[in-house]
Amino acid sequence: MYQQSHKGKKICAEQIIIWPQNCHGTTFLMYLLHPIKLSHMDISELYRIFTEYPQVTTDSRDCPQRFYFLCAERRIVQRQRLCSPRLLNRAVRMPLSTQKEFAVEGDSRYILTDDCLTTLQQLANYHRRKLGTKIIGITGTNGKTTTKELVATVLAEKYNVLYTQGNFNNHIGVPKTLLRLTAENNIAVIEMGANHPGEIKTLVNIVEPDYGIITNVGKAHLKGFGSFEGVIRTKGELYDYLREHNGKVFIHNDNEHLLKISSGLSLIKYGTTDSDELSVCGEFLSCDPFLNFRWRHGKAQWNEVRTHMIGSYNIYNMLAAACIGLYFDVTEEQICHALANYVPTNNRSELEVTANNKLIIDAYNANPTSMEAALKNFKEIKADHKMAIIGAMKELGEVSDEEHQKVADMLKALDIEQVWLVGDEFKSTDCPFRKFNNVEEVKQAIDENKPEGFCILIKGSNSTKALRAEDETLRSEKIKVKSEESISHCIKAR
Repeated sequence: MYQQSHKGKKICAEQIIIWPQNCHGTTFLMYLLHPIKLSHMDISELYRIFTEYPQVTTDSRDCPQRFYFLCAERRIVQRQRLCSPRLLNRAVRMPLSTQKEFAVEGDSRYILTDDCLTTLQQLANYHRRKLGTKIIGITGTNGKTTTKELVATVLAEKYNVLYTQGNFNNHIGVPKTLLRLTAENNIAVIEMGANHPGEIKTLVNIVEPDYGIITNVGKAHLKGFGSFEGVIRTKGELYDYLREHNGKVFIHNDNEHLLKISSGLSLIKYGTTDSDELSVCGEFLSCDPFLNFRWRHGKAQWNEVRTHMIGSYNIYNMLAAACIGLYFDVTEEQICHALANYVPTNNRSELEVTANNKLIIDAYNANPTSMEAALKNFKEIKADHKMAIIGAMKELGEVSDEEHQKVADMLKALDIEQVWLVGDEFKSTDCPFRKFNNVEEVKQAIDENKPEGFCILIKGSNSTKALRAEDETLRSEKIKVKSEESISHCIKAR
């Protein structure tokens, strides 16, 4: 029996088992079988088995030698693939039949759960409670992944830190991250994402954070949230949990939307407007192209930091990391060292210099808020020749046309030699810029035009299919667009 998930993908409602196999101590496997109820085993017993086999995977393509396999989504549950002798011999060192019904009824090795995803989440929560590790939960419309990376980098100056890898911040990625926790970790930084109401509430109940930060709230996934107010309410579910459980919140004191929903919370504040109530205050110095800023704690001396990140907007992510570091007794010297030496590698705020061009890569994601910030920053960068390749913004619902026209208007106000707009959403905009239906057309245009000597802003969005376009005349130059299911839709030149 199957039921539809909220994303339209099929999730197994029953017929999922856990198979502990002690042959050579190699594996702990969860798989489809006959519906046998998990009546004789509670989560504590399941957890005992997990402690013996603590490596977890949800993907048959990524099976370590010692692993614990969890089939969470229908796309993973391909019987012939998962039952292949090659996979199973590698996993359990024991041959199994590929026949449709291979379980032996009454075999004590097989344990069925009603819902694999729920079991994964419950197991992760149980593990989190057992270890009792202090956890910082991070969410927000923009900047959450960068802030997570910076916070983890700062805290690593003093602590053994576990943090979310990449953007594995959803209903599967979050529990998998928690299950990576060990007793050696002093603290964990867990990123939580959402595109529908209620998703942050679900995740915080799994994570049970002690501390939290919402980087900001902006116009993103409006189709899923319904409105900007829906964005605020959903991100605010982190605050709701911390308010109920006496947690502490690190807050950007210049953000009026966050302040409005922060009543009743224990706040540790940071910002760029000097105030006695701030734990950390910062000032923007320059960004040409890398961000330089200074910060201080209270009325102490200023600390100047030269970063390796593009974008003046990153000052807020930097200040958040400094604020959190100070709270956990990381020294100011250690904080400055961590922030100055952090180099982004995730398509966020990157500078790449090729043989022919200088590339500003801010292509992990795009929404009206991040698009405005990227364009304002590009305006401040000094260059003789500028070019912008801008991907369409997705999931904006009924305000899509309006928001894309705003982007076109912003571009018209900038001194940019060439502007290329990519995606159907830009078709109806009133502007003089060159428009492309898709990245294939962009590839052809690059082959024909071979831009040289430009400072090029590449700003992308979600939902375009994976593509790499290479041209030997550009040597190392590439345009790359990733799908929503992998990391994000982006246009990347390298």
